[in-house]
Amino acid sequence: MKQTTLRLWSAIHKWTSLICTAFIMMLCLTGLPLIFHDEIDHALDSGDWQPAHPDGPMLSLDAMLNAALANRPGDVPLFMSFDIDRPVVNVTSGPSVDATDGQMHFASFDRTSGALVPGHADGGVMDFILQLHTDLFLGLPGMLFLGAMGLLLVAAIVSGVVLYAPFMRKLKFGTLRQPSQAVRHSSHRRRANRIKWLDYHNLLGIVTVAWLSVVGVTGVINTLANPIVDAWRTQSLADLTAGYRDASVPTPAQMASLDDAVAQAQRAAPDMTLQFVAFPGGGWSTDHHYAIFLHGNTPLTEHIITPALVDARTGEFADMREMPWYNKALALSGPLHFGDYGGLPLKILWAILDVFTIVVLITGLYLWIVRRPVSARNSYATPPAATGRS
Repeated sequence: MKQTTLRLWSAIHKWTSLICTAFIMMLCLTGLPLIFHDEIDHALDSGDWQPAHPDGPMLSLDAMLNAALANRPGDVPLFMSFDIDRPVVNVTSGPSVDATDGQMHFASFDRTSGALVPGHADGGVMDFILQLHTDLFLGLPGMLFLGAMGLLLVAAIVSGVVLYAPFMRKLKFGTLRQPSQAVRHSSHRRRANRIKWLDYHNLLGIVTVAWLSVVGVTGVINTLANPIVDAWRTQSLADLTAGYRDASVPTPAQMASLDDAVAQAQRAAPDMTLQFVAFPGGGWSTDHHYAIFLHGNTPLTEHIITPALVDARTGEFADMREMPWYNKALALSGPLHFGDYGGLPLKILWAILDVFTIVVLITGLYLWIVRRPVSARNSYATPPAATGRS
């Protein structure tokens, strides 16, 4: 590779890394507890709660919706989801259908009695960490900004891989050069220490390159969640909303039976499992339909959701159609981003690689801070860092 090409790739790697390092560090630090979000929530749960009537019949979804709205007078329903291992229904509501994340209220209800399930506190530590990780408390602008930082990270990864081979061709893989005890001059000692940290940086960088690429790309996709969902609503579902041009979003009192709507969706896809319901006017539905989302029952298809749309006023089944490819990419990227595909072993691997990445960021920043002056660099035979932070 020509020297001019090396310098160009080195400059790309240096500046993309420097610009995004602080934000990627924040994402790595906040992402670490989020990897174990389910385990942390389970540990904080006292486990004392039991359903009021463990062997009794389940209340209808309409009854659960009424209980949720009675608990939050004046709110409108936005989402309804279901616990896997408990007879619990979770309802997200807000003051309006276009409520922001900060205005939404999440509550859980016992499906055997309709009573509120204790234990969830809005604004807890994990919610704080999740919102910081997702959008810096800035909503869509924050998500798009972090997406731009993710693109810079991808550019830094690509340029780092390009630089790795020519800069490490004379060393065996995994070589970690240590400063010699015979080196006494302070400037030589600093150079030797820099080489040591350079080797750690390069080794951990190449070890984590595949994982960091996956996490970086899926993270960028996740930041585009709002535009992706908006595109799905305005493009893929345009034909279903064509007849409602002048109709308003129905109020809860004007909505047809939720139980009947869900039953129709389940009849249309008997081999799928109910995941959640999006109410009219929310981000994951049209202004006029229940969007009833179902997922497959295999390790892969359980992350692919398919919506059945039911007219929220009349209860008439409208359509069931697969999500477009960009929505499928969004559905798959979330679990992959946090290592949710392989249970606890994969989460532990994700956490180890996350820690390695933090070390890569710290060593890369160190290498840039202690970079050699031009005169010393020209007289030193060892090639610059694979990171380009020289």
